[in-house]
Amino acid sequence: MDAVQQQLQSLTWSDAAYLAPEWILVAFTIVLVVLDLFLPRRSLIGWLTLGGLALSLGFAVWRLTDLIDKAQSTDANGQAISHVIRLMGDSYRIDVFSSLLKILFLVATMLIVLMSLGTISRADISDKGEFYYLLMPAVVGAMIMASSGDMITLYIGLELLSITTYVLVGIRKQSLKSAEAAFKYVVTGGISSALILFGMSYLYGITGATNLGAIAQGIQQHAAEYPALLYVSLFFLLAGLGIKIAAAPFHYWAPDVYQGAPTPVTAFLAVVSKGAAFAVIFRIVYNVAFFASSPDKPIADDVFLALLVMAAAAMLVGSTMALRQYNVKRLFALSGVANAGYLLVPVGLSLKGMHASNFGEFLFYLAAYLLMTIGILAVFSVISKSVGHEEIGGFAGLYYRAPWTAVAVIIFVLSLAGLPVTGGFFGKLFILLGAAQSKLYWIIAVMVVSSVISYYFYFGLIRQMFMRATIDTEVRVPVTTGIVIWLCAGATFALGIVPGPVLDFVNDHFSIVSDLFVRLQ
Repeated sequence: MDAVQQQLQSLTWSDAAYLAPEWILVAFTIVLVVLDLFLPRRSLIGWLTLGGLALSLGFAVWRLTDLIDKAQSTDANGQAISHVIRLMGDSYRIDVFSSLLKILFLVATMLIVLMSLGTISRADISDKGEFYYLLMPAVVGAMIMASSGDMITLYIGLELLSITTYVLVGIRKQSLKSAEAAFKYVVTGGISSALILFGMSYLYGITGATNLGAIAQGIQQHAAEYPALLYVSLFFLLAGLGIKIAAAPFHYWAPDVYQGAPTPVTAFLAVVSKGAAFAVIFRIVYNVAFFASSPDKPIADDVFLALLVMAAAAMLVGSTMALRQYNVKRLFALSGVANAGYLLVPVGLSLKGMHASNFGEFLFYLAAYLLMTIGILAVFSVISKSVGHEEIGGFAGLYYRAPWTAVAVIIFVLSLAGLPVTGGFFGKLFILLGAAQSKLYWIIAVMVVSSVISYYFYFGLIRQMFMRATIDTEVRVPVTTGIVIWLCAGATFALGIVPGPVLDFVNDHFSIVSDLFVRLQ
């Protein structure tokens, strides 16, 4: 407790300025809660939420550019100046790793809010204001998870994200499916939190520290003494975080929760919640598991192997289970399971074979996954509203009813399937090349097989659009939702045309040693 108080006391006003993106969202949340009581039009809350997210994004981008400028400068002795900002005893870190992820989280949430402005009505959600301003503390939780260098701050961010998304999943108060989804999500989320806390308690017991840098130092000293406890700790952490990212065999909650939640909330769970959990996996694996080895106990190798096995299971289970799905949300929940497997591969590759572009490959595919998932769910939100159901048959004859929307769907489907010329293709290609560089050919084979299996259900959407009888219902695309669809489609296509600059930017400015490893001062 004294250590926590010491960390909080070390936060000065100048340090607090570094947290501008988080403070802005907190302030907007408080203001919007009050305004929601008086504003006659609840849609104004949505636009104000969008404004708060945009302001926070501006500060996050400015902070990233400042970090990059610092990384390129030197002190009076010609030594490179550290560009990592360490707050509260290094329990909160502002670096390239966290800044890039925060930008992705904020962009994704802005697209989700913009999509919902055109598709969410009072019939769907009785309190639209509550829906909008709850998204901001959820994003703050994700941002805290990305910046955490300490298990305490990490868990605070995790619970802030979890509790707000519990409410968002069950926000359709008149829907039995929404209530059921919220109940299942609360139960599985509680189990996940318990597993994570259990694993953390063993790490604390072994090292007597909560800071990830201190834990890494303690593990290097005591790995040979407590190998069994380290195995228990790390595998409980992987199980708890496996639930959060919906990776097999911890994915069974996802189809029911995605189906019961409002479509914008489904998009948020699929992208932001998943991305935040991956940020934690990166931090823990490269600060704790990376050093958890002794001469006779290759714990680190076993953890990285477990990550790759989980990735393979997620890819195969997600792809095969999606083959029999006719509900679009359940289909994309299982597609998300498979994509969680793809995203796990760069983490599990470690630094084998001098392969050090793990984060660049992960971030590129996460960006592509963000665009294609939000884009296809934006299209689905319009179609489901038009036809009155959520089955895949709602896409029947879409090319004849809304040809341009169908073109956007083709771009998203090609990207999800990993075909040229899209962001999804190069995202998978970069991960495959990284695995080949590490000489892990078996995971390459699993990725290829999973991708081939996925062609069946992804191209089922195209088959519906072109080869099924046209439904006699008009598809009206609201302006805001149309903007989201075409922003996502254009960016997905752009990533497929010029992928190099994005990957090069990340690899040039990100450093595993300075950005990911938490080192004691």
